[in-house]
Amino acid sequence: MPTLIQINTVVNYGSTGRMCEEIGELVIRRGWRSIICYGRNKGQSKSETIKIGNEWDIIWHGIQTRLLDRHGLASKKATIKLVEKIKEIRPDIIHLHNLHGYYLNISVLFDYLAKADIPVIWTFHDCWPLTGHCCHFTYVDCHAWQNQCKQCPQKKQYPASYLIDRSSKNYILKKRLFTSIRKMNVIPVSNWLAGILKVSFFNKYPIKTIYNGVNTKSFSPRPIDNLRKKYDISSRKFIILGVANVWSERKGLKDYFKLSKLLNEDEEILLVGVTEKILKRLPPKIIGIKRIDNLAEVAELYSMADVVCNLSYEETFGKTTVEGLACGTPAVVYNSTASPELISPGIGFVVDPGDISGIRKAIDVIKE
Repeated sequence: MPTLIQINTVVNYGSTGRMCEEIGELVIRRGWRSIICYGRNKGQSKSETIKIGNEWDIIWHGIQTRLLDRHGLASKKATIKLVEKIKEIRPDIIHLHNLHGYYLNISVLFDYLAKADIPVIWTFHDCWPLTGHCCHFTYVDCHAWQNQCKQCPQKKQYPASYLIDRSSKNYILKKRLFTSIRKMNVIPVSNWLAGILKVSFFNKYPIKTIYNGVNTKSFSPRPIDNLRKKYDISSRKFIILGVANVWSERKGLKDYFKLSKLLNEDEEILLVGVTEKILKRLPPKIIGIKRIDNLAEVAELYSMADVVCNLSYEETFGKTTVEGLACGTPAVVYNSTASPELISPGIGFVVDPGDISGIRKAIDVIKE
């Protein structure tokens, strides 16, 4: 039986975890054996799963990251054990996803992959593999990754290092390790990301865009009456929805605050995925909801909304935009990174980043 091994931070949890699960289900239907190796946060899975390391490994990896900027260079013993299991399984294909997340040693893994000569597919969900530190760089307009990272302007951003800046050494090491594989195909999830990869050290490999998929059985128009009762939202309210796993300035949190000042009496903003700390900061006209893992309820929220806003300044894809569209709700996005690729005439609007009046005008058109 042919075997696929996937490696990702999580399993059937969050967008990348769901993607791994859906790929696993697909290959199982095709008669393959599916195995997903992960660091933490495991949802129910139809694939076999292998946990990499334990809680202490994650803690120690976090300490090395925070103090020494050695993200991806701890978890050595855990990754050696993973490699031994891969040798026993002898997979036909290894599919990489997010390798950051405090759970994996990239030196151990790639030293093995370079010798094993197993075909590798690597789906890029962000830009961490091609930089010396950060996962996203457009917000600070940094292009050092094209030649040589150094003095990282986002050293204290995920994966944060509060003392040492190893971005130069990390960049050199990543370039050596990640270009050591003979048989590898690189899969960006947007054309924007494909363009970035083509001017990075990954340009030696075949690069093919495959957009993130959305399961239209899970995300489709749903009844919303019960949900309006649950959150005490009047049926007369015009709902502007924003969804994120982690809310930050990069995700446009402050822009929703600014937009709330321009709302009419019959309009409200609903932000999903906020923390307790953010809940306390929310201004009037914004309702905050903590993270929801129930996909049916998330689909109901998309269906209840009149417009889905994705005011993120950096998106390698923008899955929340597409999930909203699949539920029949138009979208407003920023003209930045991959977001404009998801909008065609008749389903939403693209406005300049930070143009709050432009968002207001787009909402008015949708409201009409």
